[in-house]
Amino acid sequence: MDTVEKNLVILKNEYIPELVYRNLPEVLKNITSPFSERERDIVLLSSLGVLSSAIPNVFGIYDGDKIYPNLFVLIVAPPASGKGVMNFSRILVQKIHTKILDDSKLNHSICQDQKKKDKEKNHIECPQLELKIIPANISTAEMYSYLNVSKNGVLIIESEADTLSNMLKNDWSNYSDLLRKAFQHESVSLSRQIDNRYIEINEPKISLVISGTPDQLQPLIKSKENGLFSRFLIYSFDEISSFKNVFAQQAYNYKDIFEKSGNVIYNLYGKLFQLKDELEFKLTENQYKRFLKDFTFIHEDILKNHSHNVIPNLNRHGLMMFRLCMILTILRNESDITNKSTLICSNRDFIIALKIIKVVLKHAIINYNSLNDGGLSDQDEEILFSLKQSFTRKEAIEIGEKHNIPQRTIDDKLKQWQRKKAIKKVEQGKYKRL
Repeated sequence: MDTVEKNLVILKNEYIPELVYRNLPEVLKNITSPFSERERDIVLLSSLGVLSSAIPNVFGIYDGDKIYPNLFVLIVAPPASGKGVMNFSRILVQKIHTKILDDSKLNHSICQDQKKKDKEKNHIECPQLELKIIPANISTAEMYSYLNVSKNGVLIIESEADTLSNMLKNDWSNYSDLLRKAFQHESVSLSRQIDNRYIEINEPKISLVISGTPDQLQPLIKSKENGLFSRFLIYSFDEISSFKNVFAQQAYNYKDIFEKSGNVIYNLYGKLFQLKDELEFKLTENQYKRFLKDFTFIHEDILKNHSHNVIPNLNRHGLMMFRLCMILTILRNESDITNKSTLICSNRDFIIALKIIKVVLKHAIINYNSLNDGGLSDQDEEILFSLKQSFTRKEAIEIGEKHNIPQRTIDDKLKQWQRKKAIKKVEQGKYKRL
């Protein structure tokens, strides 16, 4: 397998490497090729999040637990930054959603007709509507209700993240606990005295794809205290896109491209839905070894250079990578998926997933550091307290060189320390430890 860069000391909001795009499964290559730079990364990640809701009857074993492909994806960027391309990814499962909803409406209508014709059936409760895509602005009770009738999980896709953030502020709609448990398919239950109702859901499956500005996401991001934040695959940047020529002749019809890929996904969903037995996804023995080697290295790197509170993010990124491998493997084998009893990850898809996860892990740590009000890492404390009470940027860089830390990283640390109120800037290039 290719050697993969492991060092997380130099943190920046990187792009997903070109190597990833050259080696994607065909369906992902088709929808990402019309885009470039940030827009391309957003399309890829949001599409992976959406598709994680459209792979029924496939599982893998991770840390002894039965795991399904569902991902939580979060795009954080300022207004007018191009993140709106995320909405195209919804088209990939729109046909599936419409089919599920139409079938559900038909079954409900048949039931209602039977009740009208036969009075003895009046006591029968007709089935609730089933959806694949559910709105974010619903109550906790509604969320449980939709999830309970869903056979293969649900998707929440929301381009205005304050919709979800506002829900998490209210007692009646704060389904944060449900999201946290659903991330690893833990059983959830809801009891309501009003209508004497009890709902229990085993192996809940929820996929989340959300985008928004940092301000919109504050309530969600603050959930780092209860663990919801660390369950997201995060991609963030702060560049503003240039003004687009809206009258230019388009080389691509984006909607058509996504609808064609959506037809492929619809057919794949149908094949998987009809399987009598679930397909098990597995990594190879060498991939297990590579996985453990790389994540052990990153774990040590985080302990040295970042807050120990970041470790839960790393642990959950391991699970996210496993899910990415699962999704990529399914898409790679979509044409003959029904002829397999077990799905084995190829080295190509393993490396793609590893490269993606290392990029988004850096993005997650940057976001965590920018919002974290906790303490400093052991290395940060060692560097800071080896400086005088009042010190200069040059002196900090010199100390950094002794620890093999680049100048750019020291500059990032100086900004972080100011946000954490560990130091204050006295004047240009001069600081004081607090």
